[in-house]
Amino acid sequence: MGAVYFYHLTRQPLEHTLPVLLEKALQAGWSVEVRGRDSAMIEQLDQDLWKSPEDAFLPHAISDGVIDASTPIILGQAPASPKRECIILVGGAEVTPDEIADAQRVCVLFDGHDNDAVSLARQHWKYYTDAGCVAQYWSEESGRWAKKAESGATNQSKS
Repeated sequence: MGAVYFYHLTRQPLEHTLPVLLEKALQAGWSVEVRGRDSAMIEQLDQDLWKSPEDAFLPHAISDGVIDASTPIILGQAPASPKRECIILVGGAEVTPDEIADAQRVCVLFDGHDNDAVSLARQHWKYYTDAGCVAQYWSEESGRWAKKAESGATNQSKS
């Protein structure tokens, strides 16, 4: 069973944090799906990933159904086909508890300066943990990522 990690972005913006997580996922040998709710955001992330990181290449494409199976990182608004080991959610996108169970890792990135995004992340945390999913909450408020809460199979308390 996979786990869902919530990343509360307060110091670095999405366009900085996303490439770091994508590199780590590829280093783990995972194929990745970046799922958003807004096509304009997906297109902007596609453009940003062509520019970053400067010293590396992140092989990616916007989902079109043709090259999806051969591309390590797919960006889109719907679940990728074939399924990916890592799903990164941006802009309030959602997954089902079954998708979390099937993945190695699900990452929820949300803007800590957007009250609506924080509220939605809290709702998702409750929904996923109530469904029995293992969840971790990570904050960068100190300047370094630190795990602040955990809930699920290894820790039955609701955080």
